[in-house]
Amino acid sequence: MSGLLVVGALHWDVVVRAPRLPRVDETLKGQAVDYRFGGKGGNQALAAARAGARTAFAGRVGADDPGRRMRAALVAAGVDVAGLQEGRGASGMSVAITRGDGAYGAVIVSGENLAIDAAALMVPKGCRMVLAQNEIAAATLGLLPGLAQAAGAEFWLNAAPADDLPEGLLRQVDGLIVNRLEAGDLLGSAALSPGEMVEGLSAMATRATVIVTLGEEGVAHAVPGGDPVIAPARRVEVRSTHGAGDMFAGSLAAAILRGDDVGAAVAFAQERAAALISSRR
Repeated sequence: MSGLLVVGALHWDVVVRAPRLPRVDETLKGQAVDYRFGGKGGNQALAAARAGARTAFAGRVGADDPGRRMRAALVAAGVDVAGLQEGRGASGMSVAITRGDGAYGAVIVSGENLAIDAAALMVPKGCRMVLAQNEIAAATLGLLPGLAQAAGAEFWLNAAPADDLPEGLLRQVDGLIVNRLEAGDLLGSAALSPGEMVEGLSAMATRATVIVTLGEEGVAHAVPGGDPVIAPARRVEVRSTHGAGDMFAGSLAAAILRGDDVGAAVAFAQERAAALISSRR
């Protein structure tokens, strides 16, 4: 039995530390390199499982060494991988550059993540929430609200990235998680206050709990029909923001599944994301 099913992408991350992002045509000397389990779906599944949620993962890897390593990482965290498919192509990869101030930029290559066999997707017995992101094929993503509803589960979406979402998807979500940039993309304007962002997204996702992460300004959120609430950020020394959004989303899902209200769930997710960004070197 699984309380949470995460459907999403897995990427084997190559993370390079450098003083800044390179200019076009420039070769820049870096300071360190790390290889990490990644992908928004995989990261959120690990975060939820480590926060105590009974978690299953559905996605796709290649028959290669990164695929084997990512499967092993999920299993080691106690994630049910019965829904993890394997294809003949390459597993998803990403390359990220992290600056000294903790900011980063990344490029992903989706590989087998875009070849998930939607017909083989199943919602485990006892699942109460399906959590997805926008790193898988649009056709697959568009099927998930119906699968969740048929199983009696809520459908939550981390709309990251926020482009090319299936038509009408936002009207079918029970929970929407985005950061400030993604909110601006969805609303067509970045020049909005946090409250205006939440109100605008609530008008698009009319039945959803809406959550907008704001970095050092905290988190704005609202339940359906409710007024926006701003939760202040935790004050920590930022070493790297890489993966913070996924830690937040997975931890939030775990907290909601254990019965926390939205305010308490947001606070728990903030604590775990703050611990992550202040601990990485």
